[in-house]
Amino acid sequence: KILLILGFLSTLAVIALIAVAVTQNKPLPRNIKYGIVLDAGSSHTNLYVYEWPAEKENDTGVVQQVEVCKVEGPGISGYSHATEKAGPSLAQCLRQAEEVIPSKQHQETPVYLGATAGMRLLSLENKSAADKVLSSVEKTLRSAPFNFQGARIISGQEEGAYGWITINYLLGSFKQVSGWTKLLHSLKSISETSGALDLGGASTQITFVPNELSSESPENLLYFRLYGKDYRVYTHSFLCYGKDQALQQKLARDLQASTSNSSLLDSCFHQGYQRTINISDLFKNPCTSAKKKQFPFSQLYIQGEGDYQKCRRNIQKLFNKTNCPYSSCSFNGIYLPPLQGDFGAFSAFYFVMNFLNLTSEQSPIALDKVASAIESFCARPWHEVKAAYHQIKEKYLSEYCFSGAYILSLLENGYEFTEKNWQRIHFLGKIGSSDAGWTLGYMLNLTNMIPAEEPAVPPLSHGSYVGLMVLCSLVLVSVLLFAWLLFHKPKCLQKGIV
Repeated sequence: KILLILGFLSTLAVIALIAVAVTQNKPLPRNIKYGIVLDAGSSHTNLYVYEWPAEKENDTGVVQQVEVCKVEGPGISGYSHATEKAGPSLAQCLRQAEEVIPSKQHQETPVYLGATAGMRLLSLENKSAADKVLSSVEKTLRSAPFNFQGARIISGQEEGAYGWITINYLLGSFKQVSGWTKLLHSLKSISETSGALDLGGASTQITFVPNELSSESPENLLYFRLYGKDYRVYTHSFLCYGKDQALQQKLARDLQASTSNSSLLDSCFHQGYQRTINISDLFKNPCTSAKKKQFPFSQLYIQGEGDYQKCRRNIQKLFNKTNCPYSSCSFNGIYLPPLQGDFGAFSAFYFVMNFLNLTSEQSPIALDKVASAIESFCARPWHEVKAAYHQIKEKYLSEYCFSGAYILSLLENGYEFTEKNWQRIHFLGKIGSSDAGWTLGYMLNLTNMIPAEEPAVPPLSHGSYVGLMVLCSLVLVSVLLFAWLLFHKPKCLQKGIV
């Protein structure tokens, strides 16, 4: 009987030890939350899926991008004449998001759409059409299985500010993000944060923390409190100065200067390239409508010339530098404090410069070499360029010469970057797994409003776990000791028994 009791107790103690250890040390369930942001730009829409742990660090979600889907077709502003088609165009990407996010979490996943400069322009041009486009988009988003939170046109200031938040969050400027020490070191700056340069199809934004405190142009200053620290940020958005609208502006200006000729020799297109555009299309939006005048022809025939220097001179006419009511300006009389620190340049800045092989981070390319590379590309005849890059759509390929020249003009002539500080511009496509752009900053801002959930914890507190392990171990040791004493009786005990 004693043997049975001892065996039972020792087995029980071993089972208890193993059970407590396994239960306490098994992996805790990942409590992941999801969010969706749609970036409705002027030329296309992208859908981004983000995830973050529900138990947030300092009540701020560690948000990362897990999926991106490019919507087929034009940006939603391109549906101004068929507004009912704007919403359904998003359906395929929404279905892709449904596959990425676990179905049980669909209803709790917030979805937001932010429309940028393309819709800002449409709203100025035709408010009724813009409202109908947003209504169509909202109808589609509401029909998706997600938690619809809003579809609206965001301001240029918001776009600039959220882009600044995105790159500084990803680069660990607000707090150290493990694993990015090397990248942080390569982007080390005098200032604690990096500036943000964003270029879209219809607008461009510049945002940074200026070194000097100034009360000039308070409408260009924003105040943020992030991770317990205050930031005073300069930001400005130039509507009509995205690369597509800048080209429209240049063509409208060139056409006005021509001698009422329906044929235009354009230095910003490759030699041998030809394009025909409708005059009505050229002057239909607010960026060019002021330059509209009567022409004796309805179409404009463009022939490429491939002259970079002449192209740069024409582009520079878009930047009015004659009047500055402040201590320093960018262009068109807009206040710009002295440039400070490093800058992350993303969106079209990155896409164009990456195509031209000018985005090296290992050894940033000097400004004069960047200009020479773009000049060489522009000088190549169209048939040669077309053969070398046959996989790229003709419309995009034909405009890389203009876009490259425009980026240099904007940065040099517009914002006054020089040979000296040019290498402080870092062209960024992705940082880690996340795209550089305004959407992640937007998501960060929105998730900060979601209260942190209680973190998943082990079944027992550390003290209880240690106590139970000690108790079970003592029971096991006591049973084994008693058994040993029983089967190996000391001689004195044996004599006493005899």
